Amino acid sequence: MIIIRMTGGLGNQMFEYALYLKLRSMGKEVKFDDITEYELDNARPVMLWAFDISYPKAKKEEINEITDGFMKLSHRIRRKLFGRKSLEYHEKDCNYDEQILLVDPAYLTGYFQSEKYFQDVVNDVRKAFTFSDRIWEKLDGKLKQQIKTYLGQIENSVSISVHVRRGDYIEKKEIYGGICTEKYYKAAIEYMEKQFPEGHFYLFSNEPLWVKGWIEENYGEDNRFIIIEGTTEETGYLDLLLMSRCKGHIIANSSFSWWGAWLDDRYEKKVIAPAKWANNQAFIDIYWENMIKITAEGGLAE
Repeated sequence: MIIIRMTGGLGNQMFEYALYLKLRSMGKEVKFDDITEYELDNARPVMLWAFDISYPKAKKEEINEITDGFMKLSHRIRRKLFGRKSLEYHEKDCNYDEQILLVDPAYLTGYFQSEKYFQDVVNDVRKAFTFSDRIWEKLDGKLKQQIKTYLGQIENSVSISVHVRRGDYIEKKEIYGGICTEKYYKAAIEYMEKQFPEGHFYLFSNEPLWVKGWIEENYGEDNRFIIIEGTTEETGYLDLLLMSRCKGHIIANSSFSWWGAWLDDRYEKKVIAPAKWANNQAFIDIYWENMIKITAEGGLAE
């Protein structure tokens, strides 16, 4: 049996579920550990329900068995004398690790942020990540109408999504700082303006007020820029839905907007990504063919 440790927000959960689909296609028995991280008070919500996805859940006993995590005195003494006999396997770095698909039994930990893990089951992944009508059931009337208005505007215009992630990314400057700079966004917008002269830019952010001020400062009262408001961490699936319906994408170094662009299944789509994904690791396999990469200085990368 294989157990995948679920971790992170919706974007990471989607990478983990895509890996699950790949492993299942190989005939493996696979379950999720959605206990270890998600029982913590500060855990992000599991949002795969937005796609009407259910998944097999590992019991605590199964998790302890595969990770040698039982806390009975006899187990603790044995571990102290002979060491831990865990079957945990962590992806070796941020790029595609073939061993992830080979180890069995295993307790898999990581983020698995590459299309290479599921490139031969892409159709299954796209089918799985079809938004359910359940997303509308949890909304009050005002927010539901607001999102449907945005959706209509996006689907009836030359729409370009722009993801500006701040919040936790500002706090973790050593990892994410200096990548999606103002120069990055200005250069990306200028590129899209040339490609789509009639384009309208839909901006998604966890700090919409900051984005509003930045747009006004740099572009004035320009009705081409529409800031998506009303969504929260708990309703992030709504942002993902809206992003996926856009016709061009300026993404942040974030798995969330990566999926927003990926879910747009038009071959001719234009996707701009930051040339660097993080400061502490060299991400290579996060990018797919035909992505347009722009540097922090605002230049086109090879």
